[in-house]
Amino acid sequence: MKKIDIYIIRKFLGTYIFSIALIIAIVVVFDINEKIDSLLAAPLKATIFDYYLNFIPYFLSLFSPLFTFISVIFFTSKLADNSEIIAMLASGISFKRLVVPYMISAAIIAGVNFVLNSYVIPQATSTRIEFQNQYIKNKKVDYASNIQLQVEPGVIAYMSRYDNRTKTGYRFSLEKFDGKILKSRLTAQTISYDTDQHWVVKNYVIRDFDDMREYLTRGSQLDTIIAIEPSDFLISKYDSELMTTPELKTYITRQKQRGIGNIIDFEIEYHKRFSNTAAAFILTLIGVSLSSRKMKGGMGFNIAMGLLLSFSYILFDMVSSSFAISGSTSPQLAVWIPNILYIFIAAALYLKAPK
Repeated sequence: MKKIDIYIIRKFLGTYIFSIALIIAIVVVFDINEKIDSLLAAPLKATIFDYYLNFIPYFLSLFSPLFTFISVIFFTSKLADNSEIIAMLASGISFKRLVVPYMISAAIIAGVNFVLNSYVIPQATSTRIEFQNQYIKNKKVDYASNIQLQVEPGVIAYMSRYDNRTKTGYRFSLEKFDGKILKSRLTAQTISYDTDQHWVVKNYVIRDFDDMREYLTRGSQLDTIIAIEPSDFLISKYDSELMTTPELKTYITRQKQRGIGNIIDFEIEYHKRFSNTAAAFILTLIGVSLSSRKMKGGMGFNIAMGLLLSFSYILFDMVSSSFAISGSTSPQLAVWIPNILYIFIAAALYLKAPK
């Protein structure tokens, strides 16, 4: 079987690389056509190295599940059409054993994509978005209002408004509680961010409470360390893509502890990195089970069914993510719904595959 294993793996990976390279080339051409005016205003070196070289890994990961499936359907249908699958099964190779090189190929693709998603793409996306903000369209979030978060257990911070261009917040308060009892409250007209959790409060009043007594402290300026950063509340739709998987997990845990509510996009991104890895195996099993039978009408039917299933998977993936955003389900369940559904389809097709 070693020769057949190598043959199938080479066919699988070769078809996958060729097809995904082709679609990325098409996407790049369409992207250039759409943004040609902005790209002409940018330096050519920055366009190539800062934008498009960092553009490719993102779309490689985005299209990977789809083209894993299409690759399996295409080359397995060709093997079946040439009666190669029949010859393999007739020689005594079980269908279960025939699936092994497919799973090895899927594991290679899934492993590469997990590394890309977890460690390579976040840095590449950061460079690409900086280019977009500078030369194409600035989508950076510079303002936030009605900010309330937990700095640490029992310490609540509030800002009426924050302007990231001037690094200044307005109508700031910092309250310290002992259980449900308010022990201290600092209010200030403005608060300015310096560096590394260093903040400067101006025109401040500190009220300390001791049973029925209140002690007031006033001042014009106070340097202080507060364990918050502007990035904790200046959240844009791209921020979840800029973090490695360990950083994303740490960020989600910290934000939940602080009571930040708008982190669903971060949770979806985190769980999607794992669900996409599993999708490579599920879609590969569906593909090989569906296309290993020689059809009377040739390989056209298998390719049509493959395209139908692949686009329905993408549709379910998009719809299920909206369930988490609307609050109908948890982000983890929402992201895994397509895989849960399609694993039953994979099992049914596997049982009906030619043995």
